[in-house]
Amino acid sequence: MTDPASPSPANQGAPRVADDTPTTDGTPAPGRSGLLDIFLTFLRLGCVSFGGPVAHLGYFQEALVRRRRWMSEAAYAELVALCQFLPGPASSQVGYAIGLMRGGWLGGVLAWIGFTLPSAAIMIAFAYGVGADPAASTAGWMQGLKIAAAAVVAHAVWSMARKLCPTLAHVAIALVVAVPLAVQPTALGQIVALLAAALAGVVLFRASVTGPANADALEDAELHLPLGRTSTRVALAGFFVLLLGLPLLAWAADDRALSMFADFYKAGALVFGGGHVVLPLLEAAMVPAYLNHNDFLAGYGAAQAVPGPLFSFSAYCGTYGPAPLNGWLGGLVMLAAIYLPSWLLVAGVLPLWNRIRTNRRLRAALAGANAGVVGLLGAAFYNPVLLSSVHDWAGLALGLALFAALQFLKAPSWAVVIAAALAGWAIWGA
Repeated sequence: MTDPASPSPANQGAPRVADDTPTTDGTPAPGRSGLLDIFLTFLRLGCVSFGGPVAHLGYFQEALVRRRRWMSEAAYAELVALCQFLPGPASSQVGYAIGLMRGGWLGGVLAWIGFTLPSAAIMIAFAYGVGADPAASTAGWMQGLKIAAAAVVAHAVWSMARKLCPTLAHVAIALVVAVPLAVQPTALGQIVALLAAALAGVVLFRASVTGPANADALEDAELHLPLGRTSTRVALAGFFVLLLGLPLLAWAADDRALSMFADFYKAGALVFGGGHVVLPLLEAAMVPAYLNHNDFLAGYGAAQAVPGPLFSFSAYCGTYGPAPLNGWLGGLVMLAAIYLPSWLLVAGVLPLWNRIRTNRRLRAALAGANAGVVGLLGAAFYNPVLLSSVHDWAGLALGLALFAALQFLKAPSWAVVIAAALAGWAIWGA
């Protein structure tokens, strides 16, 4: 077998295998040492990957492409393009897809567990700490965390707007989405707004959108998936069946836990533009049914200070769910619920990517949807984030200082969150 440290073009992205024993899909079964290597590699990344999804992609490139040579630079760029095209958390999807290509279904799940486990464990522990102290929601350090969340969201809106709204047409789409959702935020309104933004993108941007700038360089960078055709078709069908069927099943069963699972699945299935966009979707599912605004925003602020994916915030929310899915079990179940769409969608769409990546209509729709995402996040920044976190001049001054630290000093988000908690304790007391 070829040494994985020096892969040939023929085995780029292929799983490391111990023998040629076929799986039920007819693909080689990954060896135990290869699966353990996948898990431990991503566990290390999950412990040190601070800085958000863009930083995560940089960590992956350095550790998996440049040092371990699990895939070529061109193949990695192609994979990142695919995961940015799909709804869901892009960096987590890239990590899951690399595990999937290295070790099949089990390799993908182990990569996800390794990368997500550290942050999820911290968020569940934080939820227990907040729940054990009834006075925590009014403490000064909690107020600091809420203001940190406002600063982080404001910075995300500004950064995404500069990248995703380069023309007046993009800005117009963002504003049309933002204004009504800021006044009356609803889960249905968010979905309709994103669909309308995508349709507007097809109309406005189809003539101007272009394919990947490095399309020639990526021509030979195929993404090999060690799964049978049946598995990928079932995964893609399962994505849509669950998206449509879970809410109906929850309604028919009149089960609050199943309804919450459906809400988290929907959030993971409909999030375009990065982890911050999950905020309004989870806010609609959690507040005020299970959490008040204060505790919700405090958890979101704390999520900025931990390594790994921002979607681990769902583990914090899940601990407050209805019995029997609450506590640590609820946290883990809702964490899986929000990621389940990504597991299915990446496995289902990855084999089709080479055929759809240059489609003008799809790229134009994505451009419109991305502009809509900026509006969606802008609306969430105003309502509920800003309205629930800044109540006086001291809070406004702290928020502006935190935003300046993120925007101009390039301070890491975890450092900003810690500083905000300390400042809140100093200003408003323990």
